[in-house]
Amino acid sequence: MAKYKVYGFAKLKPGSMEPEIGEFKKAGVDVEVVELKLSGEDDLIEKVKDADAIMGGHMFNRRVIEALPKCQMVITYSVGYDGIDVEAATDNGLIICNNPASEWCVEEVSNQAIALLLACAKKLVMQDTLVKQGKWREAKQVLTPMGGIHDETLGLIGCGAIARMVARKAQVFGLKCIGYDPYLDKSIADEYDIELVDLPDVMKNSDYISVHTPLSDETYHLVSEKEFYLMRPTAYYINTARGPVTDEKALIKALQEKKIAGAGLDVFEQEPTPPDNPLLTLDNVIAIPHSASYSDAALDAQPLNPAREVARVLKGYWPRNVINRGVTPKKPLKKEE
Repeated sequence: MAKYKVYGFAKLKPGSMEPEIGEFKKAGVDVEVVELKLSGEDDLIEKVKDADAIMGGHMFNRRVIEALPKCQMVITYSVGYDGIDVEAATDNGLIICNNPASEWCVEEVSNQAIALLLACAKKLVMQDTLVKQGKWREAKQVLTPMGGIHDETLGLIGCGAIARMVARKAQVFGLKCIGYDPYLDKSIADEYDIELVDLPDVMKNSDYISVHTPLSDETYHLVSEKEFYLMRPTAYYINTARGPVTDEKALIKALQEKKIAGAGLDVFEQEPTPPDNPLLTLDNVIAIPHSASYSDAALDAQPLNPAREVARVLKGYWPRNVINRGVTPKKPLKKEE
């Protein structure tokens, strides 16, 4: 009989937890692994009440967390952890960890941001649609106005690992990078040639704005009507982070009133976004189904770090990527040597 019970769900490709099982075997941890399929909050509580650890983080509100008497940690397969009430977890001795982009998807998400930037700047989707409709001349007519990309400015909202990789790639195209991140040390920004400014300056002075901040109470609707009205009418808004960072109604209004030139969106306030979302009717919007982190390589790498982090905790060690650093764990943990 296994010593520990670990539940997992919400990977990019559900259906097999062999990679996680392999990591537990390497670590010498005796674990029974169960992949979850859930039909709601009550189902989650019933199925995971005997968990020692859970891999995958959504629906973890205070009620769920308080129903996990044995569980030592919850770790997400994703970078974001907005599906977890971190305060409730801390109150209940539950360690929360995420899966940093540097462990699995920093290249993919940064590539998606650059791809959306280029597609917006060159109006590729708009031209493609018109040409396929037999409207060659009309496709030519939509070209103006069009910036040159080189010598233009990319504004980054949030300057974490993905944003810094975006900056490195954007600079290859001759873009100047400015960024807003109240938590980033200036020395790190300088290393990546990102000029740190406040949020209004990012909105006013950028030809392209790319969002890379996590979702929290602080960043919910961080970009709203006031911010969009600061943007240049030729500027594009790109979001590969979390949909609710953007006030979607304000974005729709700014696009419809041509206050900004267009948008490239990998994320939406509600996902899946409803088919009647006005954003899906606008020819200057590129819409992608929250797929920026996807590649075959990322799919292979995604489960490895979460499994290793769980193994550390079950062996009595602190994990590396703790979100609620002030938590008092249910069992004493020591630092790895």
